[in-house]
Amino acid sequence: MIDFEHGLRVYWEDTDAGGVVFYANYLKFFERARTEWLRALGFEQERLRVEGGAMFIVGGTTVRYLSPARLDDFLQVSVRLTERGRVSMTLFQQARRASDGALLAEGEIRIGCVDSRTFKPTRIPVSILQALDAAASTLPAPIPE
Repeated sequence: MIDFEHGLRVYWEDTDAGGVVFYANYLKFFERARTEWLRALGFEQERLRVEGGAMFIVGGTTVRYLSPARLDDFLQVSVRLTERGRVSMTLFQQARRASDGALLAEGEIRIGCVDSRTFKPTRIPVSILQALDAAASTLPAPIPE
């Protein structure tokens, strides 16, 4: 589950007057994919907040826009964990058009774990770290160059 894809359709609400996805909406698409990635690992964000007292917040983003998505396009948005610490993670995400595989946008998103009451940094729950480690161990070994 370190590599994950989530599909979504572009709706009117996602576009500008020209029918092109408004640039800031890629961050929403990335957020949806991260939420589904965590869900696939067995963690619902609301449950984490209510029962565990922890939540993830975005600490920084860097996004490159490469090609426009348009109304009715179906997108595949990927999530790849690139760095994991005790209180934060860095993820690399891409949005591609499913019909032709065109890379539309990509970015690095840094998320931090905070106490849901105080918003002060807190350790990522051990159960999530264990799930990430277990998912990483199921990936095939990289092919040496």
